[in-house]
Amino acid sequence: MAASNPSRLAYIDWMRGLACVLMFQTHCYDSWLGGAARQSKFFMYSQLGGTFPAPLFLFLAGISFALVTEKLWQKNLPPTQIARATIRRGGEIFVFGLLFRLQEYLIAWGWAPASDLLRVDVLNTIGLSMMLMGVLCWLVLSIHRGAQTRLVLVLASAGTALLISLLTPPLWTTWRPRWLPWPIESYINGVHNLGTPQAWLFPIFPWTAFAFAGLAAGFIVQSPWTRKREALVFILAGVGGGVLIETARWFDAQPRQFYAVYDYWHTSPDFFLIRVGMLLVILTASYAWCRWGLGQWGFSPLIQLGQASLLVYWVHFEFVYGRLSIEPKRAVGVRGASLGLLAICLAMLALAFLRTRLKGRGAEITAWMRRPARAA
Repeated sequence: MAASNPSRLAYIDWMRGLACVLMFQTHCYDSWLGGAARQSKFFMYSQLGGTFPAPLFLFLAGISFALVTEKLWQKNLPPTQIARATIRRGGEIFVFGLLFRLQEYLIAWGWAPASDLLRVDVLNTIGLSMMLMGVLCWLVLSIHRGAQTRLVLVLASAGTALLISLLTPPLWTTWRPRWLPWPIESYINGVHNLGTPQAWLFPIFPWTAFAFAGLAAGFIVQSPWTRKREALVFILAGVGGGVLIETARWFDAQPRQFYAVYDYWHTSPDFFLIRVGMLLVILTASYAWCRWGLGQWGFSPLIQLGQASLLVYWVHFEFVYGRLSIEPKRAVGVRGASLGLLAICLAMLALAFLRTRLKGRGAEITAWMRRPARAA
């Protein structure tokens, strides 16, 4: 990527940083607010903001995956070698997810159930998404070789995202694979060991659909055609996101529904399309901020957080939900929780700053989260 156009790197880190901040506020208010504050509209809106971090992380995982695959593809590496490298990276992240669950269980020793070790969390799903995207890219690159390969990759990625979204409602209800052991079924619909799918978990259906949507977007923004019209393409992405939102709202308003059980907020393809539309709008806004706004003016806290997103994701949990919580859980008001949130944001920003400064000096514990331009 050309050094003269830093926004092609910065907008991804900026969006990751935004996801981190939204995640911090959601977790802090969820963990610390108590009493009347927990019944307030403030708490409701804080948790509404918490619906964005997971789709953002997965969408960006798809974009970054496309950038890495593009680099390897342009080096004329065989599809098998590209698949081996990218699927292995996804496997590493999946293992990080399992280690994170083990850490959380050990820290909560004595009161956390053993079933928490098998909980399907967002890191597990990011890892699985990357492995599945690696398989899809391997299939396309192995079967189709020619001038239209990129178009086939985009269509296959977008089609897979839509298919996952369309299959989600029945796999949560009428088509539930009840015959599977719950730890495996949980990766399909988040049932865990509770008998019914849980909306607070991150199973393959529907969450990996966001990664495949990001994969399609990533191959588009890397195309030579887009490079010549970059600003126009990102503006059109935002416009397209708005059109997608309104189209999905129109589908949802129709009197007849396709599914026997319709859960708009958790499994509906309409809600999935609305969130993808919002992600495209955020993508356009982040690009504009990094190219024409303050994102180019020296130090950017969001970009800094985005460059160490795995590390701050991992660490902040212990100071919000763990035994090292800096505020008493479910016992403070909005002011106290907000001061705690400020402390978390500043501490994680300092940690991210140190991590990037120590990179290459023995601090490569999160090397897999490197910036896309360097990942290949």
